[in-house]
Amino acid sequence: MTAAPAADGVTGARTLTVRYAGGGARRGPVTMGQANMIRCILRDEPGSINIHDVWPVPEGTGMDRVLAALAELAARHEALRTTFPYQDGGPAPAEQVVAPAGAFTVTVLDHDELPEDPDAYAEAVARSARDTRFRLDLDFPLRLRIVALGGRPVRVALAASHAVTDGSALGVLRDEWLTLLSGEPLPPVTSPTPLDLAAEENTPAGRRRSAASLAHWERILRTGPQAMFAEDGAAGTETDTPGLTLRSARGGRALTAAARRTGALPGTVLLTAWCVLTAHRAGQSVCVAAVPTSNRFLPKLARSVSTLSQDALLGLDVRAPSFDALLAKAWGAAMNAYRHSRFDALDLWELIGRVTTERGSQFARDAVFNDISALAGTLAAAAAPDEDAPELEIGWNEGLSLPTRLLTFVYETEPVLRLATWADPALFPRTAAEDLATGLVRLLEAVAEADVPLDAPGLTGVTGVRPVARGPEWTRVDGCWVSPAAVAAALTDALRGRPVEVVVEEGPGGEESGRRLVAYVGADVGADERARPDGASTPEAAHTALMGVLPGRPGVLAPHRYVFVEGTPRHPVAAQRILSEGTGRSREMPHDHR
Repeated sequence: MTAAPAADGVTGARTLTVRYAGGGARRGPVTMGQANMIRCILRDEPGSINIHDVWPVPEGTGMDRVLAALAELAARHEALRTTFPYQDGGPAPAEQVVAPAGAFTVTVLDHDELPEDPDAYAEAVARSARDTRFRLDLDFPLRLRIVALGGRPVRVALAASHAVTDGSALGVLRDEWLTLLSGEPLPPVTSPTPLDLAAEENTPAGRRRSAASLAHWERILRTGPQAMFAEDGAAGTETDTPGLTLRSARGGRALTAAARRTGALPGTVLLTAWCVLTAHRAGQSVCVAAVPTSNRFLPKLARSVSTLSQDALLGLDVRAPSFDALLAKAWGAAMNAYRHSRFDALDLWELIGRVTTERGSQFARDAVFNDISALAGTLAAAAAPDEDAPELEIGWNEGLSLPTRLLTFVYETEPVLRLATWADPALFPRTAAEDLATGLVRLLEAVAEADVPLDAPGLTGVTGVRPVARGPEWTRVDGCWVSPAAVAAALTDALRGRPVEVVVEEGPGGEESGRRLVAYVGADVGADERARPDGASTPEAAHTALMGVLPGRPGVLAPHRYVFVEGTPRHPVAAQRILSEGTGRSREMPHDHR
């Protein structure tokens, strides 16, 4: 087990074993959500994929009662009694097994004096518990630490396996935990269990729903920007990102008033405002964002203890004359994304690989909006008492290593707007990240008063956030911001030093819709080209090599055509001999002019 952070007053740690019984034994296939998370668990570092929470312990509650409540939760929910048969290094588990009884351990951290901020300390204990990998085939899915004062429990700090729980499920467990400690009975479980969900997903209707979800994703992958933040400074597939927190009574009042004025739901107003601001800052006409908590919008799933979290992919075209006009279509776009957020993860990644290869793009999940404000009790450690809520307060906390460039969690919307944002520091230095957070509040305040025009200068004036400044070397091709010079450099790297020139061919009338990238690649006909270690001088070889170096280069889109010429590439190439040319994407055979 991971050791807890040191704190003054710790008198010792001891491990208790808790046994539970009362459930039934079952087994069957994994759910789509479980398969998705298991894939991440087997690939990612545990600290980035495990989740955590802190549960309060009401004053006067004894240790025996705390342990009994934990045992009752385990007996009540199949997810907590689930393991996944798996051999290390073997294929990802495709089956789940529910045990009728079992045992788990609890580590008690006893103190003779608690730290000055017990909640912050318990949060650190829970975060520390995330850093150890869960054994899918063996471990109880909650790693439990009880922070105690003189033997009396005061907080439960826990890490959880994402294979069986998500943030919403932890919120449900926390609610039930408090109900049990209050002495009130829990109602019967009516939400589907993971095995129930798996059975539903494997029906013809479930398979049709998954296919429809993939079609929704494919449309956005083929037409939307490949990355929201394709700009100078954006590089790499993961960033070490500090966390910003916003607490604002002003923001809460403005959101309530904006919802009242427009007649829209507060969550839809906030999502629309976030998309407007994100697209404005990124200089994009479409906001493509992952919305992970989407698939609990069905009432029967709202309190399911399972890992349902799969991305809804939102593609919101922000080209509208005003905020109200955009808001009118944002709800439909969001619901369409939510409806298409349950899918076979393996099929999705096969789709992503195929579509991005054909398009010559690299899907970047670099903008994520996760509104968990409607999920009672979720991530309670992020909350603070509202009686001292400031008009607008920004703080900074521990950073995370993230495969995103902008991630926002919304914890509360009224009476206080409370959110956390992690923004790539290469694109958002601290002042810029703070401006983005305060700009959201300013936009909500403006929308609360009247409809807001969405022209870029007007939005800058309202929010204080300016669009990114891209140099003349940047251009829009196929709905994406692209640097032809960066494309040439990437292709040179992929082809191990071959000289490359990339040009933009304008469409009819100079329209972006017909704009294409063409790469001219130099070749030495005096050498045996087919013996080169990077492969033959063919468009297929060039395209395959370029796709291999695309991750972490959001300003690079593969050329629509590759032209191999004799000698050093120059444009125009009328005087040069073309050796081969083609798209590199299809079964089309390259034209060989030799």
